[in-house]
Amino acid sequence: MTLSHPTVTEEQARQLREIVIDVLELEPDELTETSHFVNDHDADSLLAIEILARIEQDLDVDIPQDQLPEMVNLAGVWAVVARNQRGGDQ
Repeated sequence: MTLSHPTVTEEQARQLREIVIDVLELEPDELTETSHFVNDHDADSLLAIEILARIEQDLDVDIPQDQLPEMVNLAGVWAVVARNQRGGDQ
């Protein structure tokens, strides 16, 4: 897997992908780095909040809710998580 954001590890990318697949109830091959959660997968704001909560719980990352609009696809999730990791730029 080629990562768009180099500060997300392969393991974190795998975990984030699994979280999104689980919350959105997708088959693994349905989710791409750029597939849009709302337009392509019929997600709504409650599912977006659930993704955010699962990321915070499973990866121990605090993500301000004002960054939720950036999390529209897997690449956006990777970027937000990378930015909000302990020791990351904010």
